[in-house]
Amino acid sequence: MANDAGGRMKVVIYYAVWATLCAAAAGVAISFIHTWFFSYNPGRSWVVHTLVFDLVAAVLLAAGQGAVALVTGSLLAQLGRGLQQTVLLGLLVGAFDFVMDFVQMAAPATELGWVPDLLIFAAATITITALGSRASAA
Repeated sequence: MANDAGGRMKVVIYYAVWATLCAAAAGVAISFIHTWFFSYNPGRSWVVHTLVFDLVAAVLLAAGQGAVALVTGSLLAQLGRGLQQTVLLGLLVGAFDFVMDFVQMAAPATELGWVPDLLIFAAATITITALGSRASAA
């Protein structure tokens, strides 16, 4: 029984790292798209400033989503639910990030602010993680 719980926790940890990497990749892609196509940059220094600011924000958001995935997965593992298809779940987290960020970048009226964005990202990560769990065989 303890070995099964340890195995579930290993999967949760690997999933949290994978979800973080997928979210970071989506954020990096959006950062480059935003810098080159959607932002006004009067000079080279502003291009670097915009890109670095966007990259830092993307990595911080990805780290936060990884933490949410880890906590959610840990709670599910303690309840006896194991994560299934974790590669797909991580890709879904990254795809959600990319789509949400792109829509907010392309249509600025959809930008809600940092607090609602963080809540939406957390809710999406919790939902994706919970939907990817299955009750373990007894």
